[in-house]
Amino acid sequence: MYSLADYDYDLPDSLIAQKPVPGRDRSRLLRLDRSTGKTSHHHFYHIGQFFKPGDVLVVNNTRVIPARLFGRKSTGGKVEVLILDFAGGQADGDRFTSSCLVKTSKAPRPGTLLIFPLGLRAEVLDGRNGTYTLQFQCREHFEDILEKVGFTPLPPYIKRADTTDPQSDRTTYQTVYAAEKGAIAAPTAGLHFSEQLLAELSDHGVEIARITLHVGYGTFMPVRVADIRQHRMHFERFVLTPAAAKRINQARARGRRVIAVGTTCVRTLEFAAGPAGIVHGDAGRCDLFIYPGYQFKVVDGLITNFHLPRSTLMMLVSAFAGRENILNAYRDAIEQRYRFYSYGDAMIII
Repeated sequence: MYSLADYDYDLPDSLIAQKPVPGRDRSRLLRLDRSTGKTSHHHFYHIGQFFKPGDVLVVNNTRVIPARLFGRKSTGGKVEVLILDFAGGQADGDRFTSSCLVKTSKAPRPGTLLIFPLGLRAEVLDGRNGTYTLQFQCREHFEDILEKVGFTPLPPYIKRADTTDPQSDRTTYQTVYAAEKGAIAAPTAGLHFSEQLLAELSDHGVEIARITLHVGYGTFMPVRVADIRQHRMHFERFVLTPAAAKRINQARARGRRVIAVGTTCVRTLEFAAGPAGIVHGDAGRCDLFIYPGYQFKVVDGLITNFHLPRSTLMMLVSAFAGRENILNAYRDAIEQRYRFYSYGDAMIII
């Protein structure tokens, strides 16, 4: 249960979705019964059948920023930058400072100047092993110029350049309720919801609570230890408002279910909950690592995508539904030719 190899599975490359299906809620949906392990197959636009009036659907309203930049060093070499902590960056007039990944043919030294389109520049302040602190400078507001020159940071398993159709990805790799800028990866379970589907759920009596967790680079980081208990999560910034906490606590007090859209919502809610399961409004840095053996205090149901083998996300869903149940459900999904990962199909565990 604690061995990294316990969370492995074989996936044909042909099942790794490279683009979303036309129509957000037209993806397929596998329903996994958490108690029996039984599965059934549906379409996402029929997800309302699994909800009851009074259920609270918790969504992550983080917004993916165009965090990938392409430029050159002042000496001429090509450079690629990924902004890692936009929400925690420091703005000072025409300057913006943040931790970043920097890819170049030769590691840049402090003082190196990086040049990007439209007059955007960055100075390397410090760093090593690919992660650096950069201070950006431009003639206009940093967020405005980032929208003009940045690209959506697509996951590495999408084998096409994120410059191929940047405007399309800015729309499709974003939930319809995205509001708070700061993520470098989408909370992908939420990509399946359309405005119409959310309205239908609301009409059915489902309440919606919005929280924020800015998905960071840690979502792509592989687990490199044989014993998963030795893994340490990278922190991600979150905001859980008192109003959202109150809605969730009232639902639980009245015996209603809390259903999380995505692993980011699960981690935020469980991190913000006390021993009795009372969720507290808060803002800060979440580094909770959930793996089998964890006792859930808040979440009753989970909507999620299909995750990479050996990932912390596989461990979280295994903790929630049981490792064997998850592996069996994944085998079923592979046999049924479901589409996997960020732009793929979905699962509801309830």
